[in-house]
Amino acid sequence: MTEQPVDRLILKLCAPAVLSNLVTMAYNLTDTYFIGRLGTSQSGAIGIAFSVMTVLQALGFFFGNGSGNSMSRELGKQNNDRAARLLAVGFVGAFLSGLIVASIALITLPHLVMMLGSTSTIAPYAVSYLTPILCAAPMVCGSFALNGLLRYQGQSMFGMIGLVTGAVLNFMLAPLFIFVLDMGIFGAGLATGICQSVSFVLLTTFARKYGVIKLSLRQCRPDTLLVREILGGGLPSLVRQGAGSIATTCVNIAANPFGDAAIAGMAIVMRIMLAANSVVVGLGQGFQPVCGYNFGAGLFDRVKQGYRFTATLSTTVLLGLAVLLFAFAPVFVEVFRSDPDVVAVGTLALRIQCITVAVNGYNMASNMMQQTIGKTGVASFLAMCRTGLFLAPVVLILPHFLGVFGVQLAQSVSDVLTLLVTIPLQNRVLAGLKTR
Repeated sequence: MTEQPVDRLILKLCAPAVLSNLVTMAYNLTDTYFIGRLGTSQSGAIGIAFSVMTVLQALGFFFGNGSGNSMSRELGKQNNDRAARLLAVGFVGAFLSGLIVASIALITLPHLVMMLGSTSTIAPYAVSYLTPILCAAPMVCGSFALNGLLRYQGQSMFGMIGLVTGAVLNFMLAPLFIFVLDMGIFGAGLATGICQSVSFVLLTTFARKYGVIKLSLRQCRPDTLLVREILGGGLPSLVRQGAGSIATTCVNIAANPFGDAAIAGMAIVMRIMLAANSVVVGLGQGFQPVCGYNFGAGLFDRVKQGYRFTATLSTTVLLGLAVLLFAFAPVFVEVFRSDPDVVAVGTLALRIQCITVAVNGYNMASNMMQQTIGKTGVASFLAMCRTGLFLAPVVLILPHFLGVFGVQLAQSVSDVLTLLVTIPLQNRVLAGLKTR
């Protein structure tokens, strides 16, 4: 981690991370595709459920990245005992947080989906879809955390295997439950819950047997300093994903007056763009363990070299994806729902977002570097900008002047504003590394 060429090392580690993220998106896209065969209201339910799924992902990333960031630095210092404690505390914290969220959400679910922007016609489908997923919430949070904890040890391949297995199983079970067993949208949620649980079992086994440090519940001994490290390392991820959940809810609320087709169209576009951005997140996740190890070892030139490589590669990849998605936008939207009204809303929204999506390469690489080297305040603020601080108010304000076009335009406005804020803050962080 501290001697191999940085670019080659990042490429080696990011390949499984990219695939793992795409597999995570496969869960969502598989459900979006098959549920789209049921009706427009059912497609809209996916957009409502996305807010809840983002919260579960946020908690998993919080504990996975919070423990993983410190763990990678401790491994760089060859302090394996403390690294093992961070691993155990991160795993247990993710599982318990999922259990708490599930308990609260299941009790309040009918009211919760209405608060998240559902219409009266979408709400019953959202409840049916979310119920089995929430029952599996501890395993969902645990899987996201374990994937990160394995990755920070340089064991991305095991995380990929665990997630790919669940995704392949989901692709088989979803149509079986939905159509063959006639379970409808409840069957889609049940398939996702089962497959996430299978991934959790596999990832737990890999972490216990094949990690650089082995997962052991006896090592779950939190202290004040350790909890503070996890909070510092994981807060940017929690803010980023939590703000994403809030922003998704705001998009649903803003689209609500324009009907089920508008909610469904925006839900499809959010899934498509999240899949594109997940590639960039995977590149950043390949950079993070390299960054953490080398920062802990005091090799700051390698940290900066890795950052420049990751930012350049991420921007280039997003440019290529943007051209593809812009050219075939109607086709991509229609794959998930052939309703002409849904396709019209989704096509324009997708093309607008393609114009600005490439800036997220620089934004994401910068944010991940800040998070990994312990710049918690800066990283948390920038994580909140794109999906919370800018998107939420923009998407609630613009529709009053531009109608549904304001909903479609909001994400691109947020991306550009985030870039303008990120540039000076990241330059200051890089200057600080030169001083050190």
